[in-house]
Amino acid sequence: MYRIALLFVFLLVMPAAFASTPATPLPGDSVLQLPGAFTAQDGKAFKLADRRGHPQLVTMFYSSCQYMCPLIVTAGLGVDKSLTANERAKLRVLMISLDPGRDSPPVLSALAKKRNLDTARWTLARTDEATVRKSAALLGVRYRRLEDGEFNHSSAWVLLDGQGRILARTEKMTAVPDPEFLAKVRLALK
Repeated sequence: MYRIALLFVFLLVMPAAFASTPATPLPGDSVLQLPGAFTAQDGKAFKLADRRGHPQLVTMFYSSCQYMCPLIVTAGLGVDKSLTANERAKLRVLMISLDPGRDSPPVLSALAKKRNLDTARWTLARTDEATVRKSAALLGVRYRRLEDGEFNHSSAWVLLDGQGRILARTEKMTAVPDPEFLAKVRLALK
């Protein structure tokens, strides 16, 4: 009888002891709260909330852009290359496509290879049109589709802390990083 009672208590108590603890909620001003499914250049699906835990740079672009978007990538690489190896290891980079109709995972993967992006830390992603619009609004990126299928858009890199709160932004798109923005990136990585 004692063994049966002990077994009963064990079966009741042990599952609760091994249950996973729910993650703490994201702050109310976190960009990572945006619902919606994203697909990375490797075809893997994720939600922005999955990216919590690391400071990250976020921007919006589209792969067929001939003008500003290559400069956006260059500016992101400029920040990345200005960091120490230890700082780079802590930073994540997310580039969200404005053009999910044309920017399939293979297209995004080809761009990552062409620009020699470290895909262990850099994610090029697509999502649905509604989530593109919401992402742009949260990041302060203005855009509109033109009749020829191209986009007119503003350009910015946004720095998020590990919980997805906006810490800084720059609209300076050059290979030499905006010193003020770079200082804020370094501070976030400490």
